[in-house]
Amino acid sequence: MTAVTDEGPGQSGGRAPRAQAPAAGAAPEASASAGGPGTDRERPPGGWDDGLIARRATPATEESAPAAPDEAPPEDQEDDVRPQVEAYVPSGSPLSPRLDALRELVGLSRARLERTDLAEAGRVLDEAAARQRLSSRHTVVAIAGASGSGKSTLFNSLAGAQISETGLRRPTTASPLACSWTDGAAGLLDRLAIPGRLRRRPQAGATASDEALQGLVLVDLPDHDSAARGHRDQVDRVLALVDAVIWVVDPEKYADAALHERYLRPLAGHAEVTFVVLNQIDRLPGEAADLVLDDLRRLLDEDGMALGEHGEPGATVLSLSALTGDGVGELRELLGRFVQDRTAATRRLSADVDAAAARLRPVYVAEGRPGLGERAREEFADRLAEAVGAAAAGQAAEREWRRNAGRACGTPWLRLWRWYESTRQPGSLDRAALDAPPEERLTARQRVEQAVRTVADDAADGLPGPWAQAVREAAVHGAQGLPEALDELAGRSAATATGTGTGAGGTAGTATDTATGSRTGNRGSTAQPPAARGTKPPRPAWWPAAVLAQVAMTLLQIFGGLWLAGQIIGVLEPGLLVPALVMLAGIIGGPLVEWSCAAAARGPARRYGQEAERRLREASAACGRARVLDPVSAELVRYREVRERFVAVTEFSTTGR
Repeated sequence: MTAVTDEGPGQSGGRAPRAQAPAAGAAPEASASAGGPGTDRERPPGGWDDGLIARRATPATEESAPAAPDEAPPEDQEDDVRPQVEAYVPSGSPLSPRLDALRELVGLSRARLERTDLAEAGRVLDEAAARQRLSSRHTVVAIAGASGSGKSTLFNSLAGAQISETGLRRPTTASPLACSWTDGAAGLLDRLAIPGRLRRRPQAGATASDEALQGLVLVDLPDHDSAARGHRDQVDRVLALVDAVIWVVDPEKYADAALHERYLRPLAGHAEVTFVVLNQIDRLPGEAADLVLDDLRRLLDEDGMALGEHGEPGATVLSLSALTGDGVGELRELLGRFVQDRTAATRRLSADVDAAAARLRPVYVAEGRPGLGERAREEFADRLAEAVGAAAAGQAAEREWRRNAGRACGTPWLRLWRWYESTRQPGSLDRAALDAPPEERLTARQRVEQAVRTVADDAADGLPGPWAQAVREAAVHGAQGLPEALDELAGRSAATATGTGTGAGGTAGTATDTATGSRTGNRGSTAQPPAARGTKPPRPAWWPAAVLAQVAMTLLQIFGGLWLAGQIIGVLEPGLLVPALVMLAGIIGGPLVEWSCAAAARGPARRYGQEAERRLREASAACGRARVLDPVSAELVRYREVRERFVAVTEFSTTGR
């Protein structure tokens, strides 16, 4: 790097190329001492004299000269006896609720977000708490700039004394140097890790506007483009802690990519606590200074930094010459109003909260309105009912009702034939009902898994990545054992509906259901209909009358047959017509009664099947709701809660970000 002076010709001309530079991250922790090589002053015998401040002292005022760094300086002594003011945030300021909301947001999100996602928000909370414990009467302003921009000369001009070194050697400023206009800033300087030997006071009465700067703590930073990595690290560390910053640029390097892409663009939201000063305008002829200043404003606008023009909040941009003093008075006046306003720390922290919220926005802001609507819940219940075989169970229950009606109201001869057929293949019907093909079992389990995946995707649709993942994990975790639970709950529901249960739980009627569920649990499919579990549907009140009518028809057949047999063998008087009619009435009446009962049982059988289907559907829906929908809804409620906290964080943003 070419060695040049802070002011004057000899600097390299032209704009630096705007190469992509990484954005400044969280500032590294400060070391115990911020001093660098060549910064320590030698202490001559007989007293401390750095050749700068000591020149202000006269023999008459020698006793009131600044204390040596080995001794406690006056501001340190005052801090020892005076408690630091903590309530620098004005009463009613929106910053306090925003910090509280950010703290709650971080606490609620630790179990769902990665540590790296919350790192910046945690740093902002820590820095805000640290700043609140320190003085409210001081405003810490850093002067930053590139090598040769003249920031040290401006620092000296504002202080009214030759405090910071200027010269040919680059970098001139190796460590942050502080100048405090009032006492009580020791805690703030300790936070910046600026040692006592690098803390100065301005020359008393150097300017008429010193009264307006009471409370100002000015910090001269090393060059942000220094070849020494440690210097750049110190700049990043201090910039993350100060209340405001004055960026000093020169006509040759005001468009430097290192400045715009590494600092100004990432800190665009901190425009209200940013000053951008075009220095060395004495080197520009005619209207060139105005042209360069306009181009600088254009670049700042491209960086997204709002400009404080026409009374609007934003960055302050002005031109001056620190060497000749042209424009320094205007900057001093602006700084005085800025310091006396006592809101720089609040605005800086508010901008930090905005920046942290902007980083967190992708993990909190969803697209649309995610959630579980009624349609998604109904579709999930329908899929579970299909997987559990609710419709098939209802049809089987209807057939069972009609079969029982046929058994109760059928002719004895037909019932005897059916009994004979059942004895030839014992248990065949039940075995067929209980045993399902392996491919059918697998299909039922796949249907349950598909139903869970579908409802999880519907609930997570539009959610930010971490919360969508949490919703899917809750659904998958809850679905473990869901097929077996569907069997058990559906069996209990059906057993209670058929009146086979005893007491509230129906435990007596569910013994066979549990056994059946254990045999069919791996398929996750259907709870067996009442016939498959050995239960019988209830009989209506008209069934006894139908049975009596069928018995009467059977007796007529027997009576007519015996009458005819007696006439044939000669025991009774001949007369075939009457006994034949009686026997024919029994023969025709039996099937007629059976047909009538079957027609009468069609409606109740349908209603019984529908009721069985409804019970099984409700049982599967309740099981799915308890195991899948409720955990998913809990995750959605948690997301809505953190979303409300995030809205509270961004609600009173002063930067519009």
